[in-house]
This record gives sequence, C-alpha cells and structure tokens, in this order.
Amino acid sequence: MPRRWIAHLDMDAFYASVELLRYPELAGRAVVIGGGRRHQPQPGPDGALRFARLGGYAGRGVVTTATYAARDYGVHSGMGLMKAAALAPDAVLLPTDFERYRLHSRLFKAAVAEVAAVIEDRGIDEIYIDLTDVPGAQEAVGHDPHGGVRALAQEIRNNVRRATGLTCSMGVTPNKLLAKIASELDKPDGLTLLTEDDVPARIWPLPVRRIHGIGPKAGARLLGLGIRTIGEIAACERGWLVEHFGRRGGHWLHDAAHGRDDRPLQTHAEPAGMSRETTFERDLHAVHDRDELSRIFSALAAQVARDLQRRGYAARTIGIKLRFDDFRTVTRDLTLHQPASDAAAIRHAAGLCLKRVDLGRRLRLLGVRAGSLVRP
Repeated sequence: MPRRWIAHLDMDAFYASVELLRYPELAGRAVVIGGGRRHQPQPGPDGALRFARLGGYAGRGVVTTATYAARDYGVHSGMGLMKAAALAPDAVLLPTDFERYRLHSRLFKAAVAEVAAVIEDRGIDEIYIDLTDVPGAQEAVGHDPHGGVRALAQEIRNNVRRATGLTCSMGVTPNKLLAKIASELDKPDGLTLLTEDDVPARIWPLPVRRIHGIGPKAGARLLGLGIRTIGEIAACERGWLVEHFGRRGGHWLHDAAHGRDDRPLQTHAEPAGMSRETTFERDLHAVHDRDELSRIFSALAAQVARDLQRRGYAARTIGIKLRFDDFRTVTRDLTLHQPASDAAAIRHAAGLCLKRVDLGRRLRLLGVRAGSLVRP
C-alpha cells in the first residue's frame, strides 16, 4: 500500500506579496494592506510614486495583511489600523485590491494543478494537495527515502513562482492536520516534510494553539489545566481528556496530539453562502446619512449578485448584518419564494430585512449575505 502524502500549500503574506509585485520599490519595507481608496499611491512632481504612511491613520479599518517586515513590529491581520499605526507609524499603507488577489489566486492554483490534480481549495491563498498517487511520489532518491515526494513538492513551488512571481510555503506529511502545522514551520518560502516519526521532535514542543481546531476557548481551558504544548496533550490519558473535554473532543485532542488524522480531501465542497460587508470610516445614521447608506447598501447587494452569478449559484435566503456604535451585532434573514441571483431582487429582500431592525443607533458595519445556495 503506498504511503499517504498530503501537502498544505500556503502563499506567503499573499495580499502584501501581490502588492510588492506592483510596487517592487517597497521590497523589504514594512507595508500594511487594508487602507481605502484615499490611500492609493499618487505620482509626485518627479514622477515617482508617493505612498501613504500608516502613522496618523484615523478610522475604523483593520489590517488585511502585512509584510513580514511590518509583522516584526507586532502588526498582524485583523488588528485595527489605528493600533497598527501606533506600532509601526512609518509603515506604508496600501488599499486592498481583491480583484487582483483573486487573479493571482487562480494563477497559483492552476500552476499546482499542472503537477497534481487532487486539490482541496481552502480559500484565496491556501490549498491541500494529495500527492500520494502522483507519479514519482513513492520513489526514493539517492539516500533519501522520501526524495520523490520532496522533489514533487519543490516542482510545485517552482511552478507557482514561475506563474505568479510569488513564493509559497509547503508542509508535506501523511495527513491534513500535520500538513497544516508543517507549512508554518519554515515560513516564508519553506518546504517541510514530516513523517509520523518526526512528531515527537517537531510537533510536540509547539504550543497547543498550533493545532488547527484548537481555538481561544479550548486553548484557555488547556492552559487552565496546566497544558501548554502539544506534547503535554499527547502525554495525557485519553480517558482524562474525555473527562474534561467530552467524548468527541477528548478523543479528537488525543488523536491530534499524536498526529493522527484520516480526513480525505474535500475536492467539491459547495459554499454555504456568499456575503459582502463593509466597516464605515465613521458611524452612520439611518436618517442623517440615508443617501450614503443607501448607496453602500445597493453596492453590497450588487457585489453579492456578481459573486453568485460568477460561480453559477442562486440564493434561497437573503440576510443582512448590522453592527452598531455600541458594538452590538444584529442579523436578519428572509427566505425567498424563488431563488435569486440578480442585484435588484437581493437589494429588495435585504431591504425587507432592514425594516425589521430598530435603526435608532448609529451604524459601524453593514453587510449583505446570500445563503441556502442552489444551482439554477
């Protein structure tokens, strides 16, 4: 029976790296992605581009991603831009350009598919790849018993670089759980190959949160029990873990800590829904800022409609998401008589949802969502 080889490929600082292709003069500098249109680079008197600085930023935006140079200052994805500005005021601030990122996403996935056909798409910048049955994967090369699969992984990385000009990191292991961890061990531009025998030395010393699936709450519970590393989970009796985390959670923790995972790749997963949302630069009021809110609301509905049409879906359910100035979040949904994918129908249904919400407070965020997707 052939040895199972599953790879996880993660593009390095993807959005930021795509922007550096466009602005190579920013290479090596602290760059943060997440600004708005007003942060678009502008030509100076000498023709050279002038870039916005993060220092002095005022608004509600968040960091989409950052270069590794910016991360050295403590800046990370999901952080508020005002907090990031305090950490790295001299960093360059660029607006997001999702159309460009989606283009490069398609390019890197096509480059991978030239070598290996069995792929699980995990988002715009990461995929799992089954290398088990790819020709050469089971071969030894010289004194390296895993040289064949190592060469395949490097071939994939080379293909991605040729197709996009970008680097990626890969973990190649017997399963998805270990591959996800391994792809982060030698970032950026790293290739890490692990077998079951490597788990004690390479995986057990890592903090528990490095296991994909252990979130903040489970991590805090483990810490409260005196467990900080994956190896300390592995040292626990299975029954003790079941006692503290329930039957399903306890068994999963025990298996995960020992690097056991038999999940297959999901190559044809259907999306649960599609949504678009925006956080406002300033809080908006339903009455005083009616025109601006209406314009944004219509634009979000149109974006959701384009997403549905591009991927060949219609929605049975339309919903909205609101976040008020007191950070309270409210959602409302409406089931349609007929599935819809056009902007007018989505806007109308979302408007009916909006009428079911008390809009007395100012708004921070507005979103439109399409759910219960079907193929028309």
